[in-house]
Amino acid sequence: RFSGTFVGNAESASPAAAASPPVAAATLPAVPTIPVVPTIVGVPNTVAEGVLNPSEVKPPASGTRRARVLYDYEAADSTELALLADEMITVYSLPGMDPDWLIGERGNQKGKVPVTYLELLS
Repeated sequence: RFSGTFVGNAESASPAAAASPPVAAATLPAVPTIPVVPTIVGVPNTVAEGVLNPSEVKPPASGTRRARVLYDYEAADSTELALLADEMITVYSLPGMDPDWLIGERGNQKGKVPVTYLELLS
């Protein structure tokens, strides 16, 4: 018998096994049921909640970098920027943003881009 896989087998012949409490409930980690959304001073709530409205995002006064795109990337939704391999874009991060993503700009287009698709330049 594997611990925590199935408790309460009707074919169990042992009365002690039938009387034992379910093991699976005791071994599962607690899962939070209320999402925690950080509030960041100076950043619109839409960015802190993971919803990016490109028209609301302004590049920082300093800290922008150029990046070369390594692979084509198809945007999953309107918050992301589609990328073509070998193109050059400007990138920057925002406070509280997932470190695996940056904001990318190409002309007047703006959106989230995955860091793994980029070669960051000086």
